[in-house]
Formats: sequence, C-alpha cells, structure tokens
Amino acid sequence: MDFRLTDEQRLFRDTLRSFVDKEIVPVAREWEHSGRYPTEIVEGMKQLGLFGLAVPESYGGLGADTVSFGLAFEEISRGWMGIAGILGSHSVSCFMLARHGTEEQKRQYLPDLATGARRTGIALTEPGAGTDLQGIRTTARRDGDDYIVNGTKMWITNARYADPLPVLVKTDPSAEPAHKGMSILLVEADSPGFEVTADIGKLGYKGTESCEVVLTDVRVPASQLLGGVEGRGLQQALSSLETGRINIAARSVGIAQRAYDEALNYARERTAFGRPIGEFQAVEQRLAQIAVRLQAARLMTYWAASRMDDGVRMDTESGMAKIFASEQALECAIDSMRIHGGYGYSTEFEIERLYRDAPLMSIGEGTNDVLRGVVAKALLAGKATVR
Repeated sequence: MDFRLTDEQRLFRDTLRSFVDKEIVPVAREWEHSGRYPTEIVEGMKQLGLFGLAVPESYGGLGADTVSFGLAFEEISRGWMGIAGILGSHSVSCFMLARHGTEEQKRQYLPDLATGARRTGIALTEPGAGTDLQGIRTTARRDGDDYIVNGTKMWITNARYADPLPVLVKTDPSAEPAHKGMSILLVEADSPGFEVTADIGKLGYKGTESCEVVLTDVRVPASQLLGGVEGRGLQQALSSLETGRINIAARSVGIAQRAYDEALNYARERTAFGRPIGEFQAVEQRLAQIAVRLQAARLMTYWAASRMDDGVRMDTESGMAKIFASEQALECAIDSMRIHGGYGYSTEFEIERLYRDAPLMSIGEGTNDVLRGVVAKALLAGKATVR
C-alpha cells in the first residue's frame, strides 16, 4: 500500500501546476465572466501534449497512466473547471477510438488527435435521452456503402471543434434489447447536413461550449463505423465512460482543492474583532471539514485510477469515486463560501465560480443517483466487494 506518486507522476503534476498557475489562474475569472473562449490556454495544452493523454505512444500520444490522467484534470480544474471540459470529452473519445477503433481508423485519426491538430468529443445525449441512452432516437440507415444519419444531439462539449465527432446512433431501431441495435459513427465536421445549431446557456462550466447538434440526411461512409461491426456502440461508449468518471472525480478534487486554498488564505488574511477569522472556532471547524473532505475525495479518486492501471474492471470503483468526490466538491465550495461571508457571493472572488461549477460534477458521466444503482447492483451480484 503506497499512497505516494512516482517520480514521473510528481514531475508531471508539478509541470501542470506551474502551467495552471501561470496561464489559467490569472485570467480565469475575467475570461469566464466575459464568455471569452480560452484559445491561448488550448494552445498551451497542445504544447504540453495534453490532447494525447489517452492516445497510445505508438500513435504519437502520451499514453498516460490513469493516475497521471487524473492529475491532469485535478490541476486544470483547480485553475478553471471549464477548461478541463475541453480536454475531458476529447480524451474520452480518444480512449474509445484507441480501444475499439479499427487499425485504419486509429491510423487516420489518433496521431492528429494526440497533438490537438484535430480535436474531438462524443455525441451521446439527446433532448429526450440522457441517462437512458437506449432511448436515443438518432438513426443511421444503411444505403449502399454509406449510412444516412438523422437526429439531434444535446449538451455536446467541443461540438464546434470536433472533427470527427463520434455519434451514438441506432443502426437497427427495432432491435430487442435496444442496445443490440446501437452503433457509433465517426462523423466528419464538413459532412453535408451536419450542423451545430446552438450554444446552450449554462449556470457554470463555461470556457467550453455545450451545443445542440442536428444531423439531417448526413451521409457517413460505412468505413466510419467504429470498430467496423454494428451493434456494439453502447458497450463502446460505456466502457469509455469509466475513464470519464475518473476524469469527473479528479475535476471534483480540483474544485475542492481550490475551495480549500481560497478558504485557508481568506481565514488567515481577513480580520474581525481584532484578530484573523481563522482563530474563531466556527471558522476552524469549517476549514478542517473542507480539508477532510478534500483529502478523502483525492484518495478515493486515485485509488480508483490505480485500479484501472492494474488492468481490472473498475466500473464500480470509478462510480464510487465519482459519486463521493463530486458531492464533496459541492460541500467544500459551500463551506468555503460561508467562510468568505458576503465576499463569497461576489463575482470579484473565485469562490462563486467554484460554487457554480461544482453541481455539474454530480450530473456528468452518469448522475449520482443512477451510479448508486450501478454500484448497488454490482455489490448484490457479487461482482464487487467492499472489505
């Protein structure tokens, strides 16, 4: 049992920490409130090779271990969680392509995705189907050497930059159970009939776009069927969301860390009744609770990540980490806001952004309520144990 990072992981974290402190922290509040797209930060992430986190070295990526993968999302989210979203959807898609794509698909896309010359995302959710992906209505009808795709996708991160965009479709709408008729197609951005129609307004999670995507009679070559076999789309997506849950858990740790940092500094610097507020017991109690929640969330997240690096199935572990860390992020943000008092509600302080960003962590990559059911079913079936 070793809770220490390796020398390589520590160097990676320190490099990221320096980048975040120099390039993200100074501009995050202003750019987030103005709605400015973080182009310069994206370029910096390209230079660090971060778009290749989930791309194997043989295709030009970093081929990062899962703990390092989590470290990247923790550090970036400490600076600005919305930036992590740009990298998150891209990485989930890269992981899916690397694991399930044909050799031709990997050679065609992964080298450019690794450098950020191409970027991607993943189009699963629809207006009437989010958690219940088997309820999607987007269809892909075979027509000779092509599929003809029709449907609408919602909440698609990176939609305006994704090329290709993996789209979950029904290649056999009559299949029972429904997942046997679901596939993923790699849709090129310049395909006629493919349109990003709207950016969705959000409480938080700004810096990256979340869009509606409409596909109208879009012709997609059959060679763009992920893995080359119909009926495997849902399994391909769900296996990739295991890494997505590590990503969300690590983002949650980053939010909690920043909430702790802001609370600690404020408790030391703010005075009331002639002394720092950190000397008052009520503030001490809140600060200690933030620290406890933060460290517990971090340990659970990197425990789940290390399990994935061990090569074992870890849908239960990643689900547990995502549930716990996301809820701690919100609690830490709230307690940090309370320590700040009225200033915590001000847009001139960082904490209000953390408070707006944190709730999404309990929704993204599977809602916490659904994931509790997943964890419970695995425990009851004996597929996972806690001991």
